[in-house]
Amino acid sequence: MEKKFKKIAVIASGGDAPGMNNVLRAVTRSAIEHGVEVVGVKGGYYGLIHDEIVPLGARDVSNIINLGGTFLYSARCPEFKEEEGMQTAVATCKKHGIDGIIVCGGDGTFRGATDLSNRGIPTIGIPGTIDNDITATDYTIGFDTAMNTTVQMIDRLRDTCLSHARCNVVEVMGRDAGGIAINTAIACGAVGCMINEMPFDEEALMEKMRKLRAEGKRQFIVVVVEGNPHYSEAFAKRIEEATGIETKFARLAHVVRGGSPTLRDRVTAARMSTRAVEELLAGKSDLVVCECGGKIVTKDINFALITDRMYKNKLREGDLDKYSEEEIAEMKATCDAKHQNFIDLYKIMDEISY
Repeated sequence: MEKKFKKIAVIASGGDAPGMNNVLRAVTRSAIEHGVEVVGVKGGYYGLIHDEIVPLGARDVSNIINLGGTFLYSARCPEFKEEEGMQTAVATCKKHGIDGIIVCGGDGTFRGATDLSNRGIPTIGIPGTIDNDITATDYTIGFDTAMNTTVQMIDRLRDTCLSHARCNVVEVMGRDAGGIAINTAIACGAVGCMINEMPFDEEALMEKMRKLRAEGKRQFIVVVVEGNPHYSEAFAKRIEEATGIETKFARLAHVVRGGSPTLRDRVTAARMSTRAVEELLAGKSDLVVCECGGKIVTKDINFALITDRMYKNKLREGDLDKYSEEEIAEMKATCDAKHQNFIDLYKIMDEISY
């Protein structure tokens, strides 16, 4: 029997990503169409703990579809990791009559969603992070916009590199996830790319650059994923010393988080959000909405979290105990497919980057 929901909350949590406003808009309007009242939580889980709840009507989410960031704001919330904080959040939900929650964010956000569900507040997650680093889904909202912003900025650097016969080492966001780096490296004609998913040979790259310079190549772009403090600056100096090519360093940093979301991020946000509302109003919980093979599907949120830990080599003792051999095999297949994608992309870059 379908559970009757009278009021749901929508949250954007963790690092902001272009497309989060589109999630807030789509969730709000879809729920209203189903006769359900919607409230927004300001500042992520912080707002649940500190009772920062605002009503959302159809007009309250007008004219945000083209804006980056999140108009409800976001914040990290260490308090929510403690039982006292979680109980305070649950009390806020009960005070406002919140029957369920849809939350957009990354893996830390989904852990919080599970904690709420375990304490009686049905919750469904939507993946929103520019890094595309949630293993259970092929795509996360914000990834396309972040890549396009990165491409635009590298193209500008490339203009100057060509004019002055320079190299630019460009550090991009991602930390342990090299999706932005490898895709933008291919798109911008980079001569090399350093990501954590693949082995990287500095000397081989420098030898390649010396050879290409001797053949007349004027400009060079090398893309490096963030995460190793001061590596990129030192690497730029090593390149110049080893090749004789004037080399500059640029860190794009958080500027890549902002900006108007691309069509793909806007449409993906709409598809995932309406599906999340449908699932929640059908009485389902502990799900994450994913894009797999171009289709919008749902997966158990705990299954998604454990798959993510498996891919990132962060499995804890007992994590796999409750899963069948078939489910563990599915996790491994998902991880293998994600890694193979990086192998394929790296091969493409090597073939055409000269």
